[in-house]
Amino acid sequence: MNKEKIDMRFFEKYLSVWVALCIILGIAIGKFLPAIPDTLGHFEYANVSIPVAILIWLMIYPMMLKVDFGSILRAAKKPKGLAITCATNWLIKPFTMYLIAFFFFKIVFKLWINDGLSDAYLAGAVLLGAAPCTAMVFVWSHLTKGDAAYTVVQVAVNDLILLIAFAPIVALLLGVSNVIVPYNTLLLSVFLFVVLPLVGSYVSRKIIISKKGETYFNDVFLKKFDKTTIVGLLLTLVIIFSFQGKIILENPLHILLIAVPLVIQTFLIFFFAYGWAKLWKLPHNIAAPAAMIGASNFFELAVAVAISLFGLESGATLATVVGVLVEVPVMLILVNIANKTKHWFNYAIVLSKRSL
Repeated sequence: MNKEKIDMRFFEKYLSVWVALCIILGIAIGKFLPAIPDTLGHFEYANVSIPVAILIWLMIYPMMLKVDFGSILRAAKKPKGLAITCATNWLIKPFTMYLIAFFFFKIVFKLWINDGLSDAYLAGAVLLGAAPCTAMVFVWSHLTKGDAAYTVVQVAVNDLILLIAFAPIVALLLGVSNVIVPYNTLLLSVFLFVVLPLVGSYVSRKIIISKKGETYFNDVFLKKFDKTTIVGLLLTLVIIFSFQGKIILENPLHILLIAVPLVIQTFLIFFFAYGWAKLWKLPHNIAAPAAMIGASNFFELAVAVAISLFGLESGATLATVVGVLVEVPVMLILVNIANKTKHWFNYAIVLSKRSL
């Protein structure tokens, strides 16, 4: 085994340590060097942070390089994985999020959270629950060795449903009628995190294979990006936590209280979809991404809607921000669980060639 592979395995083995260090570093930067996040905060369009978008794009690009349009068309003909992620995201997740958040904010934490704040935190949780992930799911799929083409199809289908279903579900659960979906945020995110990396990787794949051959592309070019996803992930953590360092330090108790139902919901949705995929005997490389899409959230959209509905300083906006803070550490735990339970899906080696 060469030194590069040993270094990479060491790096991945202690990923939880690097994540913790990056979170601490981010909070410290937000506290002691606020000029850095303040400056980076100016580079934002339609509620999407451009520095974070660039890092996410760098994380997604290596996975997209493995996708060809033929495999996307073939993936679209396998409906079971799509059925799981769509049913979980739109028929289960928003409603379980409401029930779990209501239970904790209105009953369990009643002594620490007054009625006004509990209503606001509940609203923020619902906004997160009604917005399945668009960008980071590609990272989680990559880390679980998911089927890249199938993940693209799963995300694309959910984005189409999101255009129609998000506003009615939020309006129903929150009892409001003025839910305005920031389509500029939604469309920009889809373009940045789905269309652009897919087109860019397709062009790269086409040019490199035509000039150097498929063997060079698979054995040399792709390996150049082995560390890109994880390094990009760690840098993203630093930036996100530097943006919210002040909020974390000023509201530690409430952030912890808000995080409890969000974390429980994330684990519940993951195991629901993951277990369903196992019952349907789907291969692991489709089951893991299907569970990850529902478990993670489109936090840019949730934050943008919270601000437009309730204001920048509202409890609802704080709850969506906490969703941002807990997502990466929790999703990395789920990635680890998915990788360690891959043997549950050994039957799929035989069945993966059949219709899904």
